[in-house]
Amino acid sequence: MGRDNDSYHQAFILVGFSDRPQLEIILFAFILIFYILTLVGNTAIILLSIVDSRLHTPMYFFLGNLSFLDLCFTTSIVPQLLWNLWGPEKTITYHGCVAQLYIYMVLGSTECVLLAVMSYDRYMAVCRPLHYTVGMHSHLCLQLVAVAWCCGFLNSFVMCPQTMHLSRCGRRKVDHFLCEMPALIAMSCEDTMLVEALAFVLGVALLLVPLSLILISYGMITAAVLRIKSAAGRKKAFNTCSSHLTVVILFYGTIIYMYLQPANSYSQDQGKFLTLFYTIVTPSVNPLIYTLRNKDVKGAMRKLLGWEKENKET
Repeated sequence: MGRDNDSYHQAFILVGFSDRPQLEIILFAFILIFYILTLVGNTAIILLSIVDSRLHTPMYFFLGNLSFLDLCFTTSIVPQLLWNLWGPEKTITYHGCVAQLYIYMVLGSTECVLLAVMSYDRYMAVCRPLHYTVGMHSHLCLQLVAVAWCCGFLNSFVMCPQTMHLSRCGRRKVDHFLCEMPALIAMSCEDTMLVEALAFVLGVALLLVPLSLILISYGMITAAVLRIKSAAGRKKAFNTCSSHLTVVILFYGTIIYMYLQPANSYSQDQGKFLTLFYTIVTPSVNPLIYTLRNKDVKGAMRKLLGWEKENKET
């Protein structure tokens, strides 16, 4: 009963950046701009991968799913964050906090696995090009995406109840701008060793295992590229993989540092800015990374805007 009455169903206060009121104004404008870029860029990628028949390939099927994840991932955080930055009210309801934590963890975990799936697709395209069409058939692509989503839901359904059921002795202030697992665990007034151990095990499974598979894939891709004799062939293979590898570095570099460290060594200020980077900045630059070096996407964009026809006529 003590735990049931211990701040259960009470609203949380998201401290965020309230100790820096001048910074809040700057962050509001910064986050709003990047959120608009995220909405426009990822929506464009999703639409292009659907309407343009040239992009009906496994690579763009996975890219469309990544854009959908980024879109939902950012939207689960940014509206509440902008509301809190704009006004003096910093609260989020208990159920709102639970929903944010569940959605945030489902989407983040799914993206970890999906990036590994995308690296396997690049391995097949570069290392086994003659078997690519047969090997990466539509049924397999759907299965791989389903596995990524199942991993995300499994992680969330295991860790979220464990995190939210921790006793907080009436503490309501979350020293973060969202209901994030490390910050919520750090609030607890009881021994969190078992929860931290479980979080670490699942973190290894969903972060380090996919990352290891990505590194193995790119190791084999590098070996295959080095065997290509023509410089044009090597450049084409490099362009095929460089965009995905850039996204992997941006995403995994910050998230591994965040989630594979003990809660008692968790630096709140550092955690806020790192979280801001991989939840706000990374989803907004992903579409740019994938389109700047990609002729197919740029061609589909010109066709959608009607520029391709005009260029042919001139």
